[in-house]
Amino acid sequence: MAERLGVGLGWRTELDLSIARLPGVDWVEVVAENLHAPHLPASLLALRERGMPVLPHAVSLSLGGAEPLDTNRVEHLAELARALDAPLVSDHVCFVRAGGLDSGHLMPLPRTREALDVLVANVRLAQSIVDVPLALENIAALLQWPENTLSEEHFLTELTERTGCLLIVDVANLYANARNVGTDPVAFLDGIPWERLAYVHMAGGVERDGVYHDTHAHPIVPEVLDLLAELRRRTDPPGVLLERDDDYPTDSELAAELATLRATVTA
Repeated sequence: MAERLGVGLGWRTELDLSIARLPGVDWVEVVAENLHAPHLPASLLALRERGMPVLPHAVSLSLGGAEPLDTNRVEHLAELARALDAPLVSDHVCFVRAGGLDSGHLMPLPRTREALDVLVANVRLAQSIVDVPLALENIAALLQWPENTLSEEHFLTELTERTGCLLIVDVANLYANARNVGTDPVAFLDGIPWERLAYVHMAGGVERDGVYHDTHAHPIVPEVLDLLAELRRRTDPPGVLLERDDDYPTDSELAAELATLRATVTA
């Protein structure tokens, strides 16, 4: 299990002043593709100088893609980790590119032996480039591949066994998948190797026309908090992060959500 982090908030330029003055923010996560090591924002550097951990989180490595891994993207992530003295880096269990096209979205992998072999090879290559542990996150999906032969928890468990990678469990994504494609989040929580947990993601969403959208622009719904409590019954997560990417709330609303997360994982 990764080092203790506490309760964190996703760093965005729209929230930089809020993060600096909010109580109860122990660490931040940054979108790696939005930053460049030689030109880091002054407000982010100020947090780092205060001793706050800053963890780069990538969205474009396409580690599950069948095409050769773009090692330039991994080098960028590694450079950013060095500049921020980050304890770990992360991306997702997904692909984003195929056939020369970029989806613009995190696409689910077929959970097959062949897809797992490709993912394992790409993760090992990425690990040989970055100087810190690599964590991978479960994604929200609106479809399941008909070729699936492994459960998500089995797929992720074998991934950790074969690569030594860590896991980020996105609880909001578990809820979205349960609502939209009928997966069982409790079975997922029962099957995950908790000793490989890096930290947990939490975010808000909304239902539209019978589909639950993981928007990162709404308050966390009670059902996602219930799932976090279910997770807490199985493990004491090293960290929990609140993600907010749009329709940014007031400082007091952010502080209240952070306090709720802290109360849930320390209960």
